[in-house]
Amino acid sequence: MTNLNHSRWLWRAAVLALGSCLCVSAMADGLDILTQFMKQARSGRAQFSQAVTSPSKAGQAPRVKTSSGSFEFLRPGKFRFDYRKPFVQTLVADGQTLWLYDVDLNQVTARKQAQVLGSTPAALLAAASDLEALKVEFTFKAESERDGLHWVSATPKAADAQVRSVWVGLRVTEKGPELAVLDVQDNLGQRSVLTFSAFELNPTLTPQTFAFRPPPGVDVIRQ
Repeated sequence: MTNLNHSRWLWRAAVLALGSCLCVSAMADGLDILTQFMKQARSGRAQFSQAVTSPSKAGQAPRVKTSSGSFEFLRPGKFRFDYRKPFVQTLVADGQTLWLYDVDLNQVTARKQAQVLGSTPAALLAAASDLEALKVEFTFKAESERDGLHWVSATPKAADAQVRSVWVGLRVTEKGPELAVLDVQDNLGQRSVLTFSAFELNPTLTPQTFAFRPPPGVDVIRQ
């Protein structure tokens, strides 16, 4: 696997996400909403679009790469990103292994899930329902409302964490809060913004949704 593809894989693992949900009072801040979301959202499904902006270089405008697809999660520890545009890729965490299937490369990369997540946004998804337990890894702060969303910033405590900061945007609807935006900046200055739409709270998902078997004939790299 090239360094570029390895970086892409780790980045997508790092920007995976955080669930959300519940009826909240008008006075609740973003941290209250996220806390309740973590308690009540056992599973979720949404469409997403992703914009990754590379750090600007002297004399050059920042490069922006966009992609889109669908996202599902089942707590604890299972999630799935199916990228459809511009390239077909599948990223699956089955609770034990994190799989990346790149159709164009005809390649599957597998790593132990516990080794990959660490102090990343994915840890928020893989955790149980108690946000307090995550404060060992992250410093959380309620931020000001903007763009009609409630915001929470999460800063990894580990000095060698893959990301510098994560901003979570939550939208409050008649059915309760839902995940709207993940805005992640890594330690190299790369920024990834995932915007979610058509969010479904607690759909019926089974562990089989997150089962992955490498297709016949593909190269499988285990790390």
